[in-house]
Amino acid sequence: MTDDELRAELLKRMQVDQDIREPAEEPLTQERMAQWMNLERDNTAWLRSVVVMRGWPLSSQVGEDGSLAAWLLAQHADASPEIQREFHRALSGAVARNEAKPAHLAYLEDRVRVNSGRPQLYGTQFFNEGSGLRPHPIEDADQLDDRRAAVGLEPFEQYEAQMRRLYESES
Repeated sequence: MTDDELRAELLKRMQVDQDIREPAEEPLTQERMAQWMNLERDNTAWLRSVVVMRGWPLSSQVGEDGSLAAWLLAQHADASPEIQREFHRALSGAVARNEAKPAHLAYLEDRVRVNSGRPQLYGTQFFNEGSGLRPHPIEDADQLDDRRAAVGLEPFEQYEAQMRRLYESES
């Protein structure tokens, strides 16, 4: 697969991933939920095969948009925590070589931590158990904005306000 073919496939998969997440007019059905889960399972398996054969899709190979798409598919690999950790390791290497965004790694770091029951480092992951939107527990919260700034993320207070606006507009 050429870099252009890989980029095109990444972008196509990201678009389908985002389309299925669009708020629907009708409530989420079992059938649509099953399609969603199957899509994520397929994307995870496909991205894993790419990472095993070629390594992490580097921005110099697939462009910034292709790199974004790879990260998004890795973020949504929650049903396969071991594979998501493999993606995290591969993305870490790409970030170390300036071939992926540190902010993407921060989001994936938090996702991997939350999925393994550990506190997040960057405050990117939120949940709602019926009492409103809240961030998952955050390790060393006093240093949160310093960690966020180091990877190019806005201050937590701004991000939290944005998350709440998004949540309220979808509710």
